[in-house]
Amino acid sequence: MEEKQIGTVTDYFKKIEVAAITLTGNLKKGDKIHIKGATTDFEQNVESIQIKKQAVEKAKARDEIGIKVNDRVRKNDKVFLA
Repeated sequence: MEEKQIGTVTDYFKKIEVAAITLTGNLKKGDKIHIKGATTDFEQNVESIQIKKQAVEKAKARDEIGIKVNDRVRKNDKVFLA
């Protein structure tokens, strides 16, 4: 099945292991995502989403979100709904 791109990584905060992502699609807590880039390639479930440091259940296209990631990500990595 073709994966649907729902966002792009805009930043990564190493100390807290959080990726900043600009969404082009919808995302909700519990969704499984696939993050892929030149040297990045892993899947994980979304445990929490934050918008402006506030926890939210779901986010939509054009939202700037932060999510905790299981591995290092890089700017411009693509985020897909897995």
